[in-house]
Amino acid sequence: MADGKIDHERHRYPYCVVWTPLPLITWFLPFIGHMGICTSSGIIRDFAGPYHVSEDDMAFGHPTRYWPLDPNQVQGGAQAWDEGVAHASDLYGTRMHNLCCDNCHSHVATALDMMSYKGQTGWNMVGLALKMFLFGRYVGFGGFLKTWLPFLAICAVFIVIAVFV
Repeated sequence: MADGKIDHERHRYPYCVVWTPLPLITWFLPFIGHMGICTSSGIIRDFAGPYHVSEDDMAFGHPTRYWPLDPNQVQGGAQAWDEGVAHASDLYGTRMHNLCCDNCHSHVATALDMMSYKGQTGWNMVGLALKMFLFGRYVGFGGFLKTWLPFLAICAVFIVIAVFV
């Protein structure tokens, strides 16, 4: 995919951060999910668990949201972008996964730091989660439903219980 175009059918998101819900956790807190970063050709890399960064097989299913980034904000272009993703993936392939402190969001932040995206370092998991929540696009209506339907169903159950019990 040299053209850099997003292809939802093939799950290719060049120069994007991608996100998918985490079962149970996202159902109660819909802003928390699993994150990955894509190469210039759109292949997803995600820190999927202890000592494992998956390639093109996101740990919790296909992305439901994506946040397009500007490859022109990386000095060195596509090569520097891909090197940042590769170096972060190599590093996280040697790390133990920690749900709260060193996780998939940290992997993405490290990749952005290594490529000095927007000339910045210091990317972090909280900032990335907030930016994904604010600027992420749904892959389609199905992605929206997969993200929000469980949360809305749980809210409806609580409302019914509160009103009728």
